[in-house]
Amino acid sequence: MLQKGRVMADDQRAELVGLVLQGGGALGAYQAGAYEALMKAGWAPDWVAGISIGAINAAIIAGNPPERRVERLACFWNRLSGNLMAMPPEGTDYRSWFNEASAAMTTAFGLPGFFRPRTLSPLFSARGSCGAISFYDTAPLRETLLELVDFDLLNSGAVRLSVGAVNVTSGNFAYFDTENMTVTVDHVMASGALPPSFPPMEIDGQMYWDGGLVSNTPLQYVLEDAGPHEDMLLFQIDLFDARGEVPQTIWDVEHRIKDIRFSSRTRLNTDRFRQLQRLRRAARRLYGKLPENLKQDADALLLEEAGCDADVTVVHLIHRLAPYTKQSKDYEFSRASVNEHWTAGTNDVVRTLRHPKWLSRGKPKEGVAVFDLAREG
Repeated sequence: MLQKGRVMADDQRAELVGLVLQGGGALGAYQAGAYEALMKAGWAPDWVAGISIGAINAAIIAGNPPERRVERLACFWNRLSGNLMAMPPEGTDYRSWFNEASAAMTTAFGLPGFFRPRTLSPLFSARGSCGAISFYDTAPLRETLLELVDFDLLNSGAVRLSVGAVNVTSGNFAYFDTENMTVTVDHVMASGALPPSFPPMEIDGQMYWDGGLVSNTPLQYVLEDAGPHEDMLLFQIDLFDARGEVPQTIWDVEHRIKDIRFSSRTRLNTDRFRQLQRLRRAARRLYGKLPENLKQDADALLLEEAGCDADVTVVHLIHRLAPYTKQSKDYEFSRASVNEHWTAGTNDVVRTLRHPKWLSRGKPKEGVAVFDLAREG
């Protein structure tokens, strides 16, 4: 039996609780609010995986004791939203203008505790230098992470942490995982090094950019790396909605492009995993039906190796934004918007955990169950 997680009422095997955090810049406050609600409901994660801003949230969670995690998340998000704390005007159009002004301030002045504009344009910086390949300096983020994250605790094994980045020269995706290595501030920053705004991070002689360039969610990694006999409950918290309407303006086009590009087709991943899980469970059952004289056959042993009896439940939470939100949503860090994102995450978790389908859930049929209940209310 697992040493972590919860035991289902109809089973003696524990579920490992995972938190899967998508990238999305300013929208990441939604994940912090969702985490706060999950903690209050008693769903502390055993494994946290993230990309980009999701990796930063994940590091703050894994690098603090449970009683300090929400406080540290709030400190981080309050610091980032310190440039514009004015109350926004009422009305959709006015609020849109307010948000665009906030995004423009971020572009011009950077964010406290996160990044600052470079004094010299990349066009005039020395070839190959960080200044020549990025617009902003992320030294403030390093200082913030070292202040808010206990990296000794993060690597202690109390909570597993996985963050994803992409190798600049090979284009290959890489995960930095406390299960098999020591994760440092550089690994976390590499996962959030989105070009051309931010410079790549050098790790063991290799340069890494934001993992969202390849995949904006670590869901597939978590599903593939879990053990074949390890029941899991995963809270997948997405910041971009793959579903949307036909654009009406050029700004709507940019907004929609971001949603499609960074939603990472979470539903496609879960649908494919459901099919794969059915096959793996069938392989395990079939191996058990074989006569003893066939169980050592090479093909039979391959079936046994591929077999699986794990039950996996995925709770899908998607940040669905207000109509005044535009294409700048991922770099619009006003205090009003950050607070709204946080509250939306909290409310969606509360609605999900109160939903009759959640309250009556049992062992997943055919090994996989997917809940998307916040939309239903």
